[in-house]
Amino acid sequence: MQKVDRRTFLAGISASTLGVAQLGLSSAQASAAGQWDRAMPGSPFSLTQLRAKAAQLASQPHEPVDSIPLPEKLGELTPEQYHAIRFRPEASIWRDDQLPFQMQFFHRGSYFRQEVKISVIDGQQVSAIPYSSTLFDYANTDIDGAPEDLGFAGFRLLHPLNRSDHFDEAAVFLGASYFRVLGAGQHFGLSARGLAIDTGLSKKEEFPYFKEFWIQKPTPDAQSIEIFALLDSISVTGAYQFTLTPGAESKMEVRASVFTRQAVEKLGIAPLTSMFLYGENSTRPMDDLRPEVHDSDGLLMASKGGEWIWRPLTNRNELQISSFQNESPRGFGLLQRDRDTRHYQDLDLNYERRPSAWIEPQGDWGSGIVQLIEIPSDAERYDNIALLWVPEKPVEPGQEWPFAYRLRFAEGYPDFPNTGRALATREGAGSETGRRRFALEFAGGPLTQISDEGGVELVVSASAGRILNPHSRRNEATGTWIALFELDPEDREAVELRAFMKDQDHALTETWSYLWKRS
Repeated sequence: MQKVDRRTFLAGISASTLGVAQLGLSSAQASAAGQWDRAMPGSPFSLTQLRAKAAQLASQPHEPVDSIPLPEKLGELTPEQYHAIRFRPEASIWRDDQLPFQMQFFHRGSYFRQEVKISVIDGQQVSAIPYSSTLFDYANTDIDGAPEDLGFAGFRLLHPLNRSDHFDEAAVFLGASYFRVLGAGQHFGLSARGLAIDTGLSKKEEFPYFKEFWIQKPTPDAQSIEIFALLDSISVTGAYQFTLTPGAESKMEVRASVFTRQAVEKLGIAPLTSMFLYGENSTRPMDDLRPEVHDSDGLLMASKGGEWIWRPLTNRNELQISSFQNESPRGFGLLQRDRDTRHYQDLDLNYERRPSAWIEPQGDWGSGIVQLIEIPSDAERYDNIALLWVPEKPVEPGQEWPFAYRLRFAEGYPDFPNTGRALATREGAGSETGRRRFALEFAGGPLTQISDEGGVELVVSASAGRILNPHSRRNEATGTWIALFELDPEDREAVELRAFMKDQDHALTETWSYLWKRS
């Protein structure tokens, strides 16, 4: 897996009706069931049609997008220079229509070399959005403009997310198959992807890309907006439908069907990408005054059997890949669980306001693994964390892979089970050379009702080595519980650890899961 330069994705461009030229689309015959159709009533476009288009495309050899070459000067822009090109707010789609959503576009340049076609579905008309350099402000750049047929790199959707009188960024589709979504009060952090191919393997990763989008014009009272996307790459094509519902918790319903041109060694479904530089369980760089730097601090999983597992993220000196066998999981995601601004001391980047992302599979996903990939990183500019579902079934040429899931972007999830949760993981030197001491902080759920330390038992297990002196204590100052133990790894280089707290009959917390490695 490659580290991704985050600066290119995180910079915001201020908010922004322009005329559209009609685009005629052929109505392809489709054999899919009606469950694929979720477009607005009377719309000439649906996922069924797009699915047929993707299937036809997959029967042909892959051809790179035929677009206007990117001028050298635009291609050589640094991320800072690229984000100096601003979309003009007055040119926003639907700006004067009194609708709950507006749309703006991104210029091609820097890392975003690919032309992306964008159309609007309005009643019985599908219309292409024509590119024009007049839509952009180059005042803070040394660029004189761009070819008039250059095309766009992506788009953003705006919505009154935080105030009824102001349109805020709610979602961004920019670069390959990446997209980001915000809930109220949040700052951009982690990102989602349409699909991942060969992520974390020794060979070069393949990046499928959304080559074309169709956005359904919302009604005046719409709470959601529909986005259709055509995915393409050397190995696959795909038809996607996204239903975005912004709010305090922003939801993205995803329905997709992926078609394979050739065999894929590793297919990653519902991938997430994030950044973890250091946290409580890491050594803080000497020259950085901030206690923690991360967009996400852990992986949370809910198994089909009902177990909830928390895996703190790490940033070690070598690539680390952790796989969790699962049978149609109930959910998984990357969370920013620590929301205390004092733990970051960064009033510009506000890491405590980064969204968590939770994936809820729809239907039976069968057997596979939830895989966490952690790449060594020395700078917060890189996305070095990936999470994806890898199906057990081999991916062969000529297959169709339909799947659906719900993505929930929020600060927290009050509908999750009321159980104790792991808030912090700390590791340090043990009582003897070679041993390691751990302190885990648990809080919430039934733990809040327990004050007697004798009624709580800490259960710790290790894949190798020995666990010494496991016990727990209640911190009267915070109301949280501290679970303490030592690990003697003996001669092992790596040990898998699991811990939870229980009373006489029941688990009181989720299961803390951690991979210790000898440094």
